[in-house]
Amino acid sequence: MLPDTFLALPIDLVLVLAILLAAVVMFAINTPRMDVVAVMVMVTLPFTGVISVPEALSGFSDSNVILIAALFVIGEALVRTGITQKLGDWVAARAGHSEARLIFFLMVGACTLGSIVSSTGVVAIFIPMVLRIARTASIATGRLMMPLSVAALISGMLTLVATPPNLIVHGELVRRGEDGFGFFDFTPFGLPILALAIVYMIAMRRFIGGAVLAPPDPTRRSLGDWEEEFDLTRRILRLRLEEGSTLTGRPLSELDLRAREGVNIVAVERNGRGAGIGRPRADTVLHPGDVLVIDAMENGFDADGLCARSGACAQPLEGGWFSDRARHIGLAQAMVPPTSPLVGQTVTQARIRSRHDLAVIGLKHGAHAVPGALREEVLRPGDTLLLMGPWHAIRRLQGTRGEVVMLDLPGEADNVAPEAARAPWALLVIGLMVLGMVLGILPNVQVVMIACLMLGLLGCITMAGAYNSMHMKSLVLIIGMLPFSIALERTGGVAMAADALVALAGETSPRMLLAAIFVTTSVFSLFISNTATAVLMAPVAMAVADALGISPYPFAMTVALAASAAFMTPVSSPVNTLVLGPGGYKFLDFVRIGVPFTLITLVVVVAMVPWVLPF
Repeated sequence: MLPDTFLALPIDLVLVLAILLAAVVMFAINTPRMDVVAVMVMVTLPFTGVISVPEALSGFSDSNVILIAALFVIGEALVRTGITQKLGDWVAARAGHSEARLIFFLMVGACTLGSIVSSTGVVAIFIPMVLRIARTASIATGRLMMPLSVAALISGMLTLVATPPNLIVHGELVRRGEDGFGFFDFTPFGLPILALAIVYMIAMRRFIGGAVLAPPDPTRRSLGDWEEEFDLTRRILRLRLEEGSTLTGRPLSELDLRAREGVNIVAVERNGRGAGIGRPRADTVLHPGDVLVIDAMENGFDADGLCARSGACAQPLEGGWFSDRARHIGLAQAMVPPTSPLVGQTVTQARIRSRHDLAVIGLKHGAHAVPGALREEVLRPGDTLLLMGPWHAIRRLQGTRGEVVMLDLPGEADNVAPEAARAPWALLVIGLMVLGMVLGILPNVQVVMIACLMLGLLGCITMAGAYNSMHMKSLVLIIGMLPFSIALERTGGVAMAADALVALAGETSPRMLLAAIFVTTSVFSLFISNTATAVLMAPVAMAVADALGISPYPFAMTVALAASAAFMTPVSSPVNTLVLGPGGYKFLDFVRIGVPFTLITLVVVVAMVPWVLPF
């Protein structure tokens, strides 16, 4: 029999809670994708009659959503101008071979960058650098990856724009007629927590787990290293087209070599000159003297037969071929993260070449390269792809989020920095952006959009790079969850949740209510994203403040800080999921290290928030 309290609920609240429960379950099992669930929420809520269609779609006009999208663009500019790489080099130079110093500078560097760009972006940027440092210092990657993820999460506690939950609670305050938070209002809480995290990670580094030792190579990997590691001299073949070849004079779309000959062309070298290397397109017309660079490990491929039929001459891929042509064509290793839409697709279905101008010429399941044909290989979480293509395409993919995470670029990539000369301009613009937000001269969203325009005008970012940098999955998730706060408030759900928390705490002090809100937010974050948790908990926390007749600021700040404290499991945040593979962690490694530090964070928050933001 259902409890009487449930039977007494209004029917419209029951409907909204049912939709919320369904969304939480789908988030927890990750089926379907989170952004799809958000769209389903937007479509379903108006049918309850609680909110209208314009209200369900109001997230598209929310200034915080635009601000978050613009901050993705800022992060892309930092990557294109090489600022993030210089930060990584700075960390490596200061740390030397000391593990404790490395953890300190790594966490400080990640937090510094994460206070401006998203924490997920910070981890994606830092993973390749950490792998290089671990190789140089012969340190197990597991000793460094978890400190990186913890620092990236704590970076969300430093500034207003560091993470979407901060902007969500700020927006809820403004919606209720309050002034909201300032740019550095979060810093007094984030800095002590960061200091404690550094001490905690240095003390616990021997118990973190993930004893994956990076190769002890003291130098950065080169293109020649990858030629040997993936056996490219055997699987990649060059075919020179002679005079009278049947392949010349017609576009590749007419030749249809993949279907007729099983040939997977990955590049075309014009007249044998490196400067002419390019991507094979449907309208590419071949000429005598052109050299086709093909993946020769396709099933059933007969190189000698093709040469005889078409008038071509096979030429081996001499050792050092990629290194000799490093200025014009590059290689990169990329990891398929667990949340990637490519998981479960074959290499052909992933369409990486058609969408990113990059060919997959090598694949590792775990530590072992796949020796045979790649086209029908199914991609799994943690797979390593060896991508080949022009450097600008590699850089463009490096600036995107979601599909793959760039693990490593060869040493030759340092000489092909796309916009490194414009780094001073990017630093100037970002400095002015932060100053404008601190002074409050203009609304934050306007300041950041002006910064994006300036970065574009100064050549620090391209339009294509700007669009590719926007993580639409995260944006749609926020947009889809925002109507829940309207629906729950209108049906009385927010007030009921607040009353329940107050009743649960009884006659205890407001600090105990802060602790209850922190724990509730942290528990919700185990099952749904911290962004969605902030959307649901922000109005509840402020309703608790209203019920007690005290300031809403301590309660709003507690929700924001708790949403960033997603340390407890590898699925609590995409940040943790990204380091799971490179760090060689198990699920319990996060539980063993993350739960105690979450409790430490709880104590700090409950002690400091009322002191800095009085009730």
